[in-house]
Amino acid sequence: MGTSQSREDRITDSESEEEYDEEEDQEEEQYGDALSDHQNAQSSSSTSSGTGKSIDDIDAKLKSLKLKYNSPQQSSPNLKNPVKLYLHIGGNTPKAKWVISEKLTSYSFTKKNDDDDDDDSCWFLEVGSKVKARVSTEMQLKMFGDQKRVDFVDKAVWALKFLTDEEYRNFVTQFQNCLFENVYGMEASEENKVKVYGKEFIGWAKPEAADDSMWEDAEDRSLDSTPVKRSQELMEEFEEAANGGVQSLALGALDNSFLVNDSGVQVYRNFNRGINAKGICVTFDAGRIGGNSSNSTPKKALLMRAETNMMLMSPANEGKPNATGLKQVDIETGKIVTEWKFEKDGVDVTMRDITNDTKGSQLDPSESTFLGLDDNRLCQWDMRDRKGMVQNIATSDSPVLHWTQGHQFSRGTNFQCFASTGDGSIVVGSLDGKIRLYSKTSMRQAKTAFPGLGSPITHVDVTYDGKWVLGTTDTYLILICTLFTDKDGKTKTGFGGRMGNKIPAPRLLKLTPLDSHLAGNNNKFHGGHFSWVTENGKQERHLVATVGKFSVIWDFQQVKNSAHECYRNQQGLKSCYCYKIVLKDESIIESRFMHDNFAVSNSPEAPLVVATPMKVSSISLSGRR
Repeated sequence: MGTSQSREDRITDSESEEEYDEEEDQEEEQYGDALSDHQNAQSSSSTSSGTGKSIDDIDAKLKSLKLKYNSPQQSSPNLKNPVKLYLHIGGNTPKAKWVISEKLTSYSFTKKNDDDDDDDSCWFLEVGSKVKARVSTEMQLKMFGDQKRVDFVDKAVWALKFLTDEEYRNFVTQFQNCLFENVYGMEASEENKVKVYGKEFIGWAKPEAADDSMWEDAEDRSLDSTPVKRSQELMEEFEEAANGGVQSLALGALDNSFLVNDSGVQVYRNFNRGINAKGICVTFDAGRIGGNSSNSTPKKALLMRAETNMMLMSPANEGKPNATGLKQVDIETGKIVTEWKFEKDGVDVTMRDITNDTKGSQLDPSESTFLGLDDNRLCQWDMRDRKGMVQNIATSDSPVLHWTQGHQFSRGTNFQCFASTGDGSIVVGSLDGKIRLYSKTSMRQAKTAFPGLGSPITHVDVTYDGKWVLGTTDTYLILICTLFTDKDGKTKTGFGGRMGNKIPAPRLLKLTPLDSHLAGNNNKFHGGHFSWVTENGKQERHLVATVGKFSVIWDFQQVKNSAHECYRNQQGLKSCYCYKIVLKDESIIESRFMHDNFAVSNSPEAPLVVATPMKVSSISLSGRR
């Protein structure tokens, strides 16, 4: 078990001149060994933040030793785009530090063919002979405007320091323009930005022109009687073996929660300190649950009917999430009571995801309907019809359930994920990055469609009141405020009406370049969630997402605060890097906060449950000072 604050460089003056002189003599040797040292440090890294030497420290020492160039004109008058290049070594160990890679070099943005895609050319950032990186969100570029510096990832963690503020701002502008062109395949002109985002969402392309007042208004309205303490500690309460092969986590708001693994469903008891195994495992026949022996383990579990029933869905084919049906399990008896088949007008259809009608409907003992999503289909299933026919939400009050047209979309929507609010409104994320909002009365047409930022939405969540949407991509999370003021001066959400021109720009939640690098090249964000409330007037307090062996926790109130220190000296969309990390010793399957019912008086939040393939842990936010 490990916990960590988001790791930023600390400015320290503890190093002596003598120590630095020795480092100076060995500078060339240091750089030659830097990459291998970094790899060694990665393999032995722990969760300690380290007191890494800051870039400003190095610059100060260089000045005192008269090694630092006074100006590019004195040293190399013809050098274009001069920068200083630094390399971070030591990971997050106590020996972590920045070393000088090149005292003075130059950068350029060049357009050439990508090795992975010979057909299309794209923009690369090249710095001296050390860096050649395709301009993308995978670089995790972080800006330090007050230091005239950017950090980024390219097989290692690098930093560029610019000689003037103007040169720094020119670099950031060029980077953002190249990123736009690499993502959308068109030049970053004003006309093209309007084409991509639309006139209503031009604030997404020009955040400085967006109306941020809704963030402040929403922040003021969201305050309740239990303020969040800023200096929370993470403390592990329970860690237990999970019998291996964990596929999904189904948290309950009542007595029990459940882990689905290769052999069955393990039952856990809910406490205000986390979940604890009851020693009960509902086993199932692999062929029966999955419908075919090679892909039998359910990947999705959905609690229903006051958490006495569970729907289990297994992929029909290897490598794809789409399923042809699901099994209904009676948790009290441990038996499969029904095997449902997805069918429309007598034709088999597939579903890639299912969810409850509302945020709290799994607590309803009479619940008989749930929502389904496929690549181009959004629907509601009713278990009361023995044929499992789909019904239209707009006619759900009718005693006769039937299929109506309007939910089968033209091909190209590429739906990936969805979630429901407390009143049954629906948010859907797509492969092209778009996020659509549907009202509780109609699935036919989205009330609001937010443009994508170029990255597919792999998971989506929404607050109980529908005011905030959280989308997960591979490299960042996007937080959207759905509030707007209509022509009559009333505040509404984008689920209930079409948002006008004053649409707030979203905010991004990111890892620092160092944490992103430590998470690993192939590790991606997944499963971003708000904390869990099912009562009007209560506000979610935290957000959590998983990447590799990290569970990453953000303070929701802090992210919404426009005056937050993370947002100072940034260009473009505001990005928040203040978070806490729970580090496990194996890749994490899922991280979720328990229901607000289990938050105790001295804690600002219910416990966090973290499931890995072999273990399940419960983490409390103690709120201690």
